[in-house]
Order: sequence, then structure tokens, then C-alpha cells
Amino acid sequence: MPSEPSQRVEDKLFYNRYLVDSGRAHIKVRPHTTPSSRLLSMLKACPARCYELNDKGHVEVTVDGCLECGTCRVICEESGDIKWSYPRGGYGVLFKFG
Repeated sequence: MPSEPSQRVEDKLFYNRYLVDSGRAHIKVRPHTTPSSRLLSMLKACPARCYELNDKGHVEVTVDGCLECGTCRVICEESGDIKWSYPRGGYGVLFKFG
């Protein structure tokens, strides 16, 4: 049986779309002067790479492109580093495949 050609995860994620709910982000990072280790782990753990370090050394989140997978919720919500909720109906990720 012939194998299917391999495809990178980034290439597959390209097909998903995200309907932005302007001004109503479903994830918010709590204000911090020094990010916690859990919050810093999101720079690598988020599969959509929504978390980044700004020029002041603070972790920021950009929800455009969020997969709503819950990784950040599992890692950070209990510690209070983020506030997470589902996007309003009709907004958020629109999966093309699966």
C-alpha cells in the first residue's frame, strides 16, 4: 500500500480559519511584571503559537488563530496566569478538515 505524502502541521493548520470577535478576546493574560514559569511554557506549548514575549519581557496572547485546544487552560488557568472562556457563538476557529 503506498504511503501518503507527509505534510507539516503548519501546512494543515493553514486551512483553518478564525473569525475574530473584535474587542472580546476569549483568552486574557493577567498583568505581570515577571512571567511565571507556567506562562513562559506557553511560548513553546501552544500549538498555534498564540503566545509571545514582547519587548518588555511580558507574555502576550494573540487569539487570532487560536485552535481552542485548551492547552493554555490546562497549564495556566489554575495558577491564575490567564482567564479563558469559549468564544461567543459563531466566532473562533473554523476547522476545514476534521
